[in-house]
Amino acid sequence: MSETTAVRRGRGRRPAAEVRAGALEAAGRILLRDGMPAVTFERVAAEAGCSKTTLYKWWPSPGALAAEAYFSRSRELLEFPDTGDIRADLITQLEAFIRLLKESGAQAPVSQLVGAAQLDPDLATAWSQSYAIPRRDLAVERLRIAQRQGQLREDADLHVIVDQLWGACYHRLLVLKVDFDTSLAERLVDQALYGAAPREA
Repeated sequence: MSETTAVRRGRGRRPAAEVRAGALEAAGRILLRDGMPAVTFERVAAEAGCSKTTLYKWWPSPGALAAEAYFSRSRELLEFPDTGDIRADLITQLEAFIRLLKESGAQAPVSQLVGAAQLDPDLATAWSQSYAIPRRDLAVERLRIAQRQGQLREDADLHVIVDQLWGACYHRLLVLKVDFDTSLAERLVDQALYGAAPREA
Protein backbone atom coordinates (compact mmCIF):
# COMPACT_ATOMS: atom_id res chain seq x y z
CA MET A 1 0.00 0.00 0.00
CA SER A 2 1.54 3.33 -1.05
CA GLU A 3 1.66 6.46 1.11
CA THR A 4 -0.82 8.19 -1.19
CA THR A 5 -3.39 5.43 -0.83
CA ALA A 6 -6.17 6.19 1.62
CA VAL A 7 -5.73 4.58 4.99
CA ARG A 8 -8.33 1.86 5.56
CA ARG A 9 -10.85 2.88 8.17
CA GLY A 10 -11.77 0.53 10.98
CA ARG A 11 -15.25 -0.05 12.27
CA GLY A 12 -16.83 2.86 14.06
CA ARG A 13 -15.89 6.50 14.04
CA ARG A 14 -12.38 7.45 15.10
CA PRO A 15 -11.98 10.07 17.83
CA ALA A 16 -11.72 13.59 16.42
CA ALA A 17 -8.29 14.12 18.03
CA GLU A 18 -6.96 11.01 16.32
CA VAL A 19 -8.32 12.07 12.93
CA ARG A 20 -6.87 15.56 13.32
CA ALA A 21 -3.46 14.22 14.36
CA GLY A 22 -3.51 11.85 11.39
CA ALA A 23 -4.30 14.70 9.02
CA LEU A 24 -1.43 16.78 10.38
CA GLU A 25 0.95 13.84 10.11
CA ALA A 26 -0.11 13.19 6.51
CA ALA A 27 0.16 16.86 5.61
CA GLY A 28 3.63 17.04 7.17
CA ARG A 29 4.85 14.04 5.18
CA ILE A 30 3.50 15.48 1.94
CA LEU A 31 4.93 18.93 2.70
CA LEU A 32 8.48 17.74 3.35
CA ARG A 33 8.43 15.14 0.59
CA ASP A 34 6.75 17.03 -2.25
CA GLY A 35 6.52 20.68 -1.24
CA MET A 36 3.69 22.99 -0.33
CA PRO A 37 1.83 22.91 -3.70
CA ALA A 38 1.25 19.19 -3.11
CA VAL A 39 -0.59 19.84 0.18
CA THR A 40 -4.18 19.82 -1.03
CA PHE A 41 -7.25 18.82 0.93
CA GLU A 42 -7.91 16.03 -1.56
CA ARG A 43 -4.45 14.52 -1.22
CA VAL A 44 -4.25 14.90 2.55
CA ALA A 45 -7.71 13.36 2.98
CA ALA A 46 -6.71 10.39 0.83
CA GLU A 47 -3.46 9.81 2.69
CA ALA A 48 -4.97 10.35 6.16
CA GLY A 49 -8.11 8.31 5.49
CA CYS A 50 -10.57 11.10 6.27
CA SER A 51 -12.98 13.28 4.31
CA LYS A 52 -12.23 16.64 2.73
CA THR A 53 -15.25 18.00 4.59
CA THR A 54 -13.49 17.19 7.86
CA LEU A 55 -10.41 19.10 6.78
CA TYR A 56 -12.46 22.13 5.75
CA LYS A 57 -14.01 22.10 9.21
CA TRP A 58 -10.61 22.47 10.91
CA TRP A 59 -8.55 24.52 8.44
CA PRO A 60 -9.71 27.45 6.26
CA SER A 61 -7.21 26.62 3.50
CA PRO A 62 -4.59 24.02 2.54
CA GLY A 63 -1.97 26.64 3.33
CA ALA A 64 -3.18 26.94 6.91
CA LEU A 65 -3.07 23.15 7.21
CA ALA A 66 0.47 23.07 5.80
CA ALA A 67 1.63 25.71 8.29
CA GLU A 68 0.27 23.84 11.29
CA ALA A 69 1.65 20.57 9.95
CA TYR A 70 5.12 22.10 9.75
CA PHE A 71 4.83 23.42 13.31
CA SER A 72 3.64 20.04 14.58
CA ARG A 73 6.44 18.21 12.80
CA SER A 74 9.19 20.60 13.95
CA ARG A 75 8.07 21.11 17.55
CA GLU A 76 10.19 18.36 19.16
CA LEU A 77 13.20 19.10 16.96
CA LEU A 78 13.22 22.72 18.08
CA GLU A 79 12.79 22.34 21.83
CA PHE A 80 14.67 25.16 23.55
CA PRO A 81 17.35 23.87 25.96
CA ASP A 82 18.18 25.42 29.31
CA THR A 83 21.58 24.26 30.56
CA GLY A 84 22.25 27.49 32.43
CA ASP A 85 24.61 28.73 29.69
CA ILE A 86 22.72 31.08 27.36
CA ARG A 87 25.46 31.14 24.71
CA ALA A 88 25.58 27.34 24.49
CA ASP A 89 21.79 27.06 24.47
CA LEU A 90 21.36 29.62 21.68
CA ILE A 91 23.98 27.86 19.57
CA THR A 92 22.31 24.48 20.16
CA GLN A 93 18.89 25.83 19.21
CA LEU A 94 20.11 27.64 16.09
CA GLU A 95 22.04 24.56 14.98
CA ALA A 96 18.86 22.47 15.37
CA PHE A 97 16.92 24.99 13.26
CA ILE A 98 19.57 25.01 10.53
CA ARG A 99 19.73 21.20 10.50
CA LEU A 100 15.95 21.10 10.13
CA LEU A 101 16.21 23.33 7.09
CA LYS A 102 19.28 21.78 5.52
CA GLU A 103 19.22 18.11 6.51
CA SER A 104 15.55 17.29 7.14
CA GLY A 105 14.13 18.63 3.90
CA ALA A 106 12.41 21.71 5.32
CA GLN A 107 14.29 24.38 3.35
CA ALA A 108 12.06 24.39 0.26
CA PRO A 109 8.74 23.95 2.15
CA VAL A 110 9.59 26.76 4.58
CA SER A 111 10.50 29.06 1.68
CA GLN A 112 7.23 28.17 -0.02
CA LEU A 113 5.19 28.68 3.15
CA VAL A 114 6.67 32.10 3.86
CA GLY A 115 6.27 33.16 0.24
CA ALA A 116 2.67 31.98 -0.02
CA ALA A 117 1.81 33.66 3.29
CA GLN A 118 2.26 37.02 1.60
CA LEU A 119 -0.81 36.31 -0.56
CA ASP A 120 -2.87 33.95 1.62
CA PRO A 121 -4.28 35.67 4.74
CA ASP A 122 -5.31 32.34 6.30
CA LEU A 123 -1.82 30.94 5.87
CA ALA A 124 -0.27 34.17 7.14
CA THR A 125 -2.37 33.99 10.31
CA ALA A 126 -1.64 30.30 10.82
CA TRP A 127 2.10 30.79 10.30
CA SER A 128 2.22 33.72 12.70
CA GLN A 129 -0.06 32.36 15.42
CA SER A 130 0.89 28.66 15.27
CA TYR A 131 4.62 28.95 14.62
CA ALA A 132 6.41 32.29 14.40
CA ILE A 133 5.08 34.02 17.52
CA PRO A 134 5.22 30.91 19.78
CA ARG A 135 8.79 30.19 18.66
CA ARG A 136 9.76 33.82 19.27
CA ASP A 137 8.15 33.77 22.73
CA LEU A 138 10.13 30.64 23.68
CA ALA A 139 13.39 32.31 22.68
CA VAL A 140 12.53 35.54 24.52
CA GLU A 141 11.62 33.63 27.67
CA ARG A 142 14.94 31.74 27.59
CA LEU A 143 16.77 35.06 27.13
CA ARG A 144 14.76 36.59 29.99
CA ILE A 145 15.90 33.81 32.31
CA ALA A 146 19.50 34.48 31.31
CA GLN A 147 18.92 38.19 31.89
CA ARG A 148 17.66 37.52 35.42
CA GLN A 149 20.76 35.37 36.02
CA GLY A 150 23.04 38.23 35.03
CA GLN A 151 24.20 36.66 31.75
CA LEU A 152 22.72 39.55 29.73
CA ARG A 153 22.59 43.28 30.44
CA GLU A 154 19.46 44.49 32.20
CA ASP A 155 18.70 46.85 29.29
CA ALA A 156 19.29 44.25 26.55
CA ASP A 157 16.45 44.22 24.00
CA LEU A 158 15.53 40.54 23.98
CA HIS A 159 13.21 40.79 20.97
CA VAL A 160 15.96 42.41 18.90
CA ILE A 161 18.36 39.61 19.86
CA VAL A 162 15.84 37.05 18.56
CA ASP A 163 15.40 39.07 15.37
CA GLN A 164 19.17 39.19 14.87
CA LEU A 165 19.62 35.45 15.28
CA TRP A 166 16.71 33.86 13.45
CA GLY A 167 16.17 36.82 11.15
CA ALA A 168 19.68 36.33 9.78
CA CYS A 169 18.84 32.73 8.87
CA TYR A 170 15.62 33.71 7.12
CA HIS A 171 17.42 36.57 5.33
CA ARG A 172 19.99 34.17 3.90
CA LEU A 173 17.32 31.61 3.06
CA LEU A 174 14.66 33.84 1.50
CA VAL A 175 16.32 37.06 0.34
CA LEU A 176 19.98 36.43 -0.41
CA LYS A 177 19.40 32.76 -1.28
CA VAL A 178 22.93 31.85 -0.28
CA ASP A 179 24.02 28.58 1.24
CA PHE A 180 24.78 28.29 4.96
CA ASP A 181 25.29 25.53 7.49
CA THR A 182 25.45 24.97 11.23
CA SER A 183 28.79 26.79 11.45
CA LEU A 184 26.79 30.00 11.11
CA ALA A 185 25.12 29.46 14.49
CA GLU A 186 28.14 30.19 16.69
CA ARG A 187 29.06 33.28 14.68
CA LEU A 188 25.52 34.66 14.89
CA VAL A 189 25.28 34.08 18.63
CA ASP A 190 28.65 35.69 19.38
CA GLN A 191 27.76 38.68 17.20
CA ALA A 192 24.40 39.11 18.95
CA LEU A 193 25.80 38.70 22.46
CA TYR A 194 29.09 40.58 22.11
CA GLY A 195 28.54 42.97 19.18
CA ALA A 196 31.10 44.37 16.78
CA ALA A 197 32.82 46.85 19.10
CA PRO A 198 36.37 46.07 20.24
CA ARG A 199 36.38 43.98 23.41
CA GLU A 200 38.07 45.20 26.50
CA ALA A 201 41.31 43.45 27.34
